[in-house]
Amino acid sequence: MTEYQIGVDEAGKGPVLGPMVAAAVRADEDDLPADVADSKDLTESTRESIAAALRESAAVDIGLGVVTTDEIDAPETDMNGLTVTAQVRALGDVAGDGDRALVDAGDVSESRFARRVREGVADGGAETDGDSESGVAIDVTAEHGADESSRLVGAASVVAKVERDSRIAAIAEEYDSDIGSGYPSDPTTRDFLADYVDEYGDLPDCARRSWSTCEDVLSAAEQSGLEEF
Repeated sequence: MTEYQIGVDEAGKGPVLGPMVAAAVRADEDDLPADVADSKDLTESTRESIAAALRESAAVDIGLGVVTTDEIDAPETDMNGLTVTAQVRALGDVAGDGDRALVDAGDVSESRFARRVREGVADGGAETDGDSESGVAIDVTAEHGADESSRLVGAASVVAKVERDSRIAAIAEEYDSDIGSGYPSDPTTRDFLADYVDEYGDLPDCARRSWSTCEDVLSAAEQSGLEEF
């Protein structure tokens, strides 16, 4: 069985609001909290408790990689590439030469995703605004469902989810509004966007303009305006 030093996962691929956040957790599995698991299988309070324990442990190193809404909306990007970018940024904070990382695959091809992450770290994140001279040589394995099968990746999924949630909470505070979860399927999120467009005539900066949800909200507002006219 391969021994990994780092687990990596991301949160926030699908939301219409806020950034995507990846986390890299470098640790011995024996030093992880006993209740570490895939973040989707844990309550909010348990996730926050685990994330706090990981951050407070001297035996655990944590790296974060954030991809902004502007980067997500850039026409030359795609979600697979953005997931690579997020993971490379997170790994850049903690990876050392010779480390072996297990990452949650963000591509239908696990091997292709692993290669892209490995090359990104070796390049020092040069394609993600990093320093091309600071790259390290690591081994990367990508697996679908790694957050369920690996406690290291599970720990990363918890840190990423808690960080992403904290950023959504900060956005809600900034706009002094209940914005919901940020996902397109959330009626509260859709209502927030519709109300904001009704009041200001445009989408908030926290929205991913390229998402179809935003296009729908703008189209509905335009149609409403035409009907009133």
